[in-house]
Amino acid sequence: MSVPPAERAEVLADFRRHLEIGRSPHTVRAYLGDIRALLDYLDETGCGIGGIGPAVLRGWLSRLHGDGASRATMARRIAAARSFTAFLHRAGHLEQDPGPQIATPKPQRSLPAVLGEDQAAAALERPAEDDGSPLALRRRAIVEVLYATGIRVAELCALDIDDPDRERRTLLVHGKGGKDRVVPVGVPAMQALDRWLGEGRPQWVTAASGPALFLGARGGRLGTRTARRDVHEHMRREAGSDIAPHGLRHSAATHLLNGGADLRSVQELLGHSSLRSTQIYTHVSIERLTRTYNQAHPRA
Repeated sequence: MSVPPAERAEVLADFRRHLEIGRSPHTVRAYLGDIRALLDYLDETGCGIGGIGPAVLRGWLSRLHGDGASRATMARRIAAARSFTAFLHRAGHLEQDPGPQIATPKPQRSLPAVLGEDQAAAALERPAEDDGSPLALRRRAIVEVLYATGIRVAELCALDIDDPDRERRTLLVHGKGGKDRVVPVGVPAMQALDRWLGEGRPQWVTAASGPALFLGARGGRLGTRTARRDVHEHMRREAGSDIAPHGLRHSAATHLLNGGADLRSVQELLGHSSLRSTQIYTHVSIERLTRTYNQAHPRA
């Protein structure tokens, strides 16, 4: 017994109203699309809404997996199905909710894309197109600071003018969850910051700028979208590689590990609450490990 069109429309409308309480429009659209696909599967298999159980859900998910759905897509569809079955159970359409019996696949941890050390050198050591404009000075300072410190782009945009400590060559970073940390800054990055503060920022500063370190052209605090654009444009021009701010963060961590930094120090630099988050970078340091092994092991 498939789902009658009138019942399908009614259930979807009720589920939409349920989703719209506390969920974003994007999530509502995505979940409704997933549940329409589930209802299509019920029609194909001759199952009514009241017959949805663990076996039916696993059959549907197995087909999606066979069609090549990614882990992220599978995870979202499982979340949609769980929300749907919980809704059906509360509405009296199902005697039991089968959703909790469906396991969510572990997200696949993708390996971070990083710059080679020669690419980083090309992007930062080769003289950039520098006309002395606030835009050119801001771009240079942003790229230097992101690569020197490994901070997140949102953390960069949250910096204030008092956060750099020139004497100690450190930066006070306002991290996630209100956790501040102090990170070291290299000489080139501090010089780029000083030039931005001395020559670039004064051209854009207004009474509304407040203490923001990085400004937009209208004098307000720099937004993350504009900062990302600055990085993309600088890296395409200077390194021939379209690297995002997070790519500079990955690169900073990787190059530190390759240079001999220990994992715990890199964790503190990046502001990771768990060492597990930092361990994803260890795969890119295998070349250093191999060199060390070949040099040190008597049976290498």
